[in-house]
Amino acid sequence: MSFDTLGLSADILRAISEQGYSEPTPVQRKAIPLVLEGKDILAGAQTGTGKTAGFALPLLQRLSANPVNNGHNGRRPIRALVLTPTRELAAQVAASVQTYGRHLPLQSAVVFGGVKINPQIAKLRRGVDILVATPGRLLDHANQKTVDLSQIEILVLDEADRMLDMGFIHDIRKIMAMLPDKDARQTLLFSATFSNEIKQMANRLLNRPELIEMARHNTTAETVEQRVHLVDKNRKRELLSHMIGSHNWRQVLVFTRTKHGANHLAQQLEKDGLTTTTIHGNKSQGARTRALADFKDGKARILVATDIAARGLDIDQLPHVVNFELPNIPEDYVHRIGRTGRAGNEGEAVSLVCVDELKLLRDIERLLKRELPKEMIEGYEPDPRIKAEPIRNGRNGKSPSQPRNQNRGRSSTKRSADAPRKSRSNRSEEKQTQSKPAHRHVKSGNSAPKRQSRPGRIQEVPALLGGGFRDE
Repeated sequence: MSFDTLGLSADILRAISEQGYSEPTPVQRKAIPLVLEGKDILAGAQTGTGKTAGFALPLLQRLSANPVNNGHNGRRPIRALVLTPTRELAAQVAASVQTYGRHLPLQSAVVFGGVKINPQIAKLRRGVDILVATPGRLLDHANQKTVDLSQIEILVLDEADRMLDMGFIHDIRKIMAMLPDKDARQTLLFSATFSNEIKQMANRLLNRPELIEMARHNTTAETVEQRVHLVDKNRKRELLSHMIGSHNWRQVLVFTRTKHGANHLAQQLEKDGLTTTTIHGNKSQGARTRALADFKDGKARILVATDIAARGLDIDQLPHVVNFELPNIPEDYVHRIGRTGRAGNEGEAVSLVCVDELKLLRDIERLLKRELPKEMIEGYEPDPRIKAEPIRNGRNGKSPSQPRNQNRGRSSTKRSADAPRKSRSNRSEEKQTQSKPAHRHVKSGNSAPKRQSRPGRIQEVPALLGGGFRDE
């Protein structure tokens, strides 16, 4: 099947061809006809399967096929709204809308926090048909009365599950109150994972939606090879540097749980002679954009990121993703490793797991409904005498085992003493990613002779056995 068979206009097909695409992905084949028919959809597919084009292409088609006159203020009304959880994803979606709509008489804009609001206001005053936004900055504009959402014809919620995890539910409710009723608009909800909360949201926001599922809930792409390396926490950085150097990895995306941890790891890797940059919520938008550009261009060999980068990073043929620390939320594992193995390409996802993280690993395996292969590299075997210590989850110090929705509300999270005060659109992006560094392990008794750090044989571990790695 080619794009020609999906009912898209010649101008859109021309833009698709200019990007070198000829055949739609499975999610595009199913979603595009339904959107063109005007139906609401609840779509779930693995990350990297082309969800953005799945809604952007038919959205452009519908708006261009039904032009409208300027509003009472002389400006064209905002007819389509795309909500995304992060700035990077908003920028990516906006770029796709511009690319596919380059031959159409439609105007688009993107608004997100971390940058000056006045240029965004100027763009909105000139009139736009399609607005891509993060919830916090959109509400900033609404409060300043620089946006009118009363004539929205199509609403898209992209990565809706991540918006829930990041505490945007209250913002989304405020935004929904500014839109036409769900019977008077078309609503498209896209997500890489489905949960009961997502389905409840769909029931409230969507009108008799068509369900599109391209894979079992919360699965990872088959093109991604996944494995776990068991290692002590204080030797993770050493093992990571060894793996990058010995295998000559040229482009590696590394995930940490916290912004402090990302900065600290980047400094250590630089000392090891590995060019490294970082991206997280404390970085200005300009710094985040430069870091991503340096990584894509090969100026930086390693990009260390928090979970804010698990969505919206679209890097062509990214070969390696490393979980330096496992995420507190199992679903975030799916999104992290979804940065590789995209568009049918092969990728590799490695997780460095210490004894503290075994419960997090079990949660991930329970979500995936399979056990991940575990290996130990000779010279980096974990010390079985080290016992697990609790991992502090977020600024409130909750353990990962406590319910997530207990702290989802924006008003329930207090600002930490050392965190800078942020505007609505800045502070909301890192709701689930800020936490204190885990404590160091303290060994009791006589210490064992120090093992040499050397490349060695990889030992497969069929089960977690012995010492601190026992399931207690």
